[in-house]
Amino acid sequence: MFLGYRLKLLRKQNGLSQDDLGKLLGVSKVSISGYEKGIRVPSMDILLMILKVFNISADYILGRELNVICEGDDNMSLLLASSDVEIIREIRNRPELYSIIANDPKRFFNSVCKK
Repeated sequence: MFLGYRLKLLRKQNGLSQDDLGKLLGVSKVSISGYEKGIRVPSMDILLMILKVFNISADYILGRELNVICEGDDNMSLLLASSDVEIIREIRNRPELYSIIANDPKRFFNSVCKK
């Protein structure tokens, strides 16, 4: 499912229509639509062309990592695995826990590791 979501996002960020992207990849607009909706899976050759067209990694298009820009420093970016993002989401869903961790992460994790 990530592939379709990311493909659509990349296509739109680059100002391409489904037809435009299809022409770049040598497939129909219907195929692009199917990839984006998750009802079709591109062949390995098409996937490799997608990576080349958008200059991205397979991990990114498959949702295995996210490029994150650090707050306050636009020049620093990180790559986070989707599992890392899920952990962050779960922590943020618990405001009290998030506050404790955010205020002093070393202290929090040291106390957890001692138990």
